[in-house]
Amino acid sequence: MHDDSPPLRLAGIRQRLASSWLVPAACAIALLHFGEDVLRPLTLAGILSLVIAPLVRSMRRWGLGRATATIASVVLVGCCVLAATGVLAFQLAAAANDLPKYRSGIVAKIEQARAVTVRPLEKWRADLGLASLSGSSDGASAPQPPDAAGTRTANDLDPTVPGLLAIASRALAECGIVLVLLVFILLEQDALRDRLLRFTGHPDLTTAVQALAETGDGVSRLFLAQCIVNLCFGSVIGTALWAVGIPHAALFGALAGLMRFVPYVGILAAGAVITAFAAAVAPGWSLVLAIVAALAAVELLVANAIEPRVYGHSSGLAPMAIIVSALFWSAIWGPVGLILSTPLTLCLVVAGRHVPALEPITILFGDSPGLTQGQILYSRARSGDLASIQEDARSFLRRRRFASYCDDILLPGIALAAADYLAGRIQAPQLQAVRGAVLEVVESLTGGKGTRMASRRRPPATLLESSAGAHLRQARLGGRQGPLRPAGSIVLCAGLSTERDKFATELLVRAFLDAGLDARSAPLPHPADSARAPTGLADLISIVFIAYPEESALANWRDACRQLRAELPRALLATVRLPLDTDGEIETAVQSEVDLVLRSFAEAVAFTQEVPAP
Repeated sequence: MHDDSPPLRLAGIRQRLASSWLVPAACAIALLHFGEDVLRPLTLAGILSLVIAPLVRSMRRWGLGRATATIASVVLVGCCVLAATGVLAFQLAAAANDLPKYRSGIVAKIEQARAVTVRPLEKWRADLGLASLSGSSDGASAPQPPDAAGTRTANDLDPTVPGLLAIASRALAECGIVLVLLVFILLEQDALRDRLLRFTGHPDLTTAVQALAETGDGVSRLFLAQCIVNLCFGSVIGTALWAVGIPHAALFGALAGLMRFVPYVGILAAGAVITAFAAAVAPGWSLVLAIVAALAAVELLVANAIEPRVYGHSSGLAPMAIIVSALFWSAIWGPVGLILSTPLTLCLVVAGRHVPALEPITILFGDSPGLTQGQILYSRARSGDLASIQEDARSFLRRRRFASYCDDILLPGIALAAADYLAGRIQAPQLQAVRGAVLEVVESLTGGKGTRMASRRRPPATLLESSAGAHLRQARLGGRQGPLRPAGSIVLCAGLSTERDKFATELLVRAFLDAGLDARSAPLPHPADSARAPTGLADLISIVFIAYPEESALANWRDACRQLRAELPRALLATVRLPLDTDGEIETAVQSEVDLVLRSFAEAVAFTQEVPAP
């Protein structure tokens, strides 16, 4: 029996997975749980230091020393927090004092809700004759005499005050520890960073420094964006409550803004409190329903329209990652972990981009699936998901040009398909499916009236029997290149009579057309071909872009370039060597035949737009 049998290989994979990931992860979770008393204040101070660090740097740019800037920043932030806490505490005390005035409204609302929900059930039970069956249970659950109940309540309340004092003292002690740690972390920030770099032992110092910088900047941007969005949210809610006459509107607006820092659950809790108070003070249900509708509308607007735009440059987390991280950190550290879940997970995701051991966290929780855009296009083309490809492409083209789409997505995806086909990982039918998807996407993105008319006149070409570039050219032109233009205004894209060159040439033509340039396509003249260029064509062409050659076709390519030199002496000859062109050994020979070697379609378009007509 060979050692590489499937069961043994599977056992080896499990062993490596357990040793390289599962065991360290279990140890880390155990350390987080049992070391909560030490790690929680240390982590909270570290996160706060990342938030306050930009303020410290700003004060240092004003001429203050490190110690002075640190103390001033901490004092300023602390005063703002204490002032906000004092105002909210005053509002909360005033609301608590006013609650007895709303007792009758609360009782009335409870009775109305009972009449709608409980009373129909009781009537239904009585109609079915079940009232006698529940008599014993009702009697068993009857309240005790007032004296006994009052005595029990008083006894139960005896240990409440010491318990609250113990909780408050622990909270104040932890706040003091966090404050001290925060000051020392800010004072020793550079030294701590150097020690961390030394401790990690990363061989690439530049990469490690970049990882730390991205982590700090990411958390700072996230908290700043959250503060701005939640402040606006709370202001809108508070203003709306004040406009409809709800007392203590500022308190509930601040509550709504603060609770939004807790992912997903916070706004539900704040909405429940606001709705309950509105039900207590409002005479009917119309105002309560209006407040619920307003809360839902504002939250949906912020969550679906504003936050994706604001957090798009501030957060690198997937939506599902926020929920999972909130569940995990709240289970480990309780309410503090729930509040810190998003910044902690963001730090791990950013670090995973540079630390191989944390890369699985980045793949699972990052905002990208860990695949390049070319890989995503290739996988969707293989599965036939053209709708998703076209949707992503249109979203890309709303921000950038078709030339960039070819450089970043389309050509890398085609290269993956070609590599898999040459390696035998996919067969001809799978390659045909990928080519068909690419053709349909390109035609849908750049095709015009001529493309739609051509598709009705003839059936689509079979990609294994005809050139994809020729198919796109026929779909675009319908057999015509268009009217002649003024002298020097035409860009000619040419290539050898191979499917590779025809396809690349046609894509480049469409990239030029998308940028508003007059571009034409033509096959390169073969040395054995006696066809000559039409009279006057040399005066119309300003630049000729020649498809970058393969090493096997270099001789024919060079002969064709020299013939073009003779026929178009005033035109500039250029070629585009894409990252997909791996024949780097022939670049010197290519450079000797052309005037310019560019590196991308986008660069070719930008260069052509800047070149004046001859």
